[in-house]
Amino acid sequence: MRRTKAEAKETRQQILLAAEKVFYEKGVAHASMEDVARAAGVTRGAIYWHFANRADLVLELYNSLPMPQEDLIARELEAENADVFGVLERVGREWLELLATDEHRQRILSILLRCDTSGEFAAISERQNDLDDEHMQALEAAFAKAEGQGKLGGAWTPRSAASMLRWVIKGLCSEWLLFGRRFDIASEGKDALHRLFATYASHAPSAR
Repeated sequence: MRRTKAEAKETRQQILLAAEKVFYEKGVAHASMEDVARAAGVTRGAIYWHFANRADLVLELYNSLPMPQEDLIARELEAENADVFGVLERVGREWLELLATDEHRQRILSILLRCDTSGEFAAISERQNDLDDEHMQALEAAFAKAEGQGKLGGAWTPRSAASMLRWVIKGLCSEWLLFGRRFDIASEGKDALHRLFATYASHAPSAR
């Protein structure tokens, strides 16, 4: 029984590796489960024993990405005298640095960015929207804390500050991944974040 479970786990991993390669090269919409089975060296039956459809495969690829240690970050931000801007800027910088060096992460995020999220792939969009909502709530709470500390400039609300940070990071990642990686995302992203956080801390006239 142990051997059977180990073999099933190995087959599952083999399928995921093949799916990553096939989806990245062909795009999810133009790749079939048969293509993945052929690349993995398994039968279609083996694919469907582990995964219901292509959307299921894409979601599992996304779930395989190590995420930032959100619990540790949350504890840092909950501290009474937390340096909210310092923590958020550091986490954003570390995310961009990780993306710049992790080819596995690059491929999976490229697959997601190019994936049609209608029809059978709607579950992918729903999953991404749920995660975006969670991150937005966490960021908004963090900026509300900075506002309570008197550190958020008058030109910003917690929601507008959180939205801008998400847009900058997602925009950097999307442009870099989809259009030829034509700039140094780690270096230029670090500079962009530093400039953005400088505006958060400014005392510009209120635009509310």
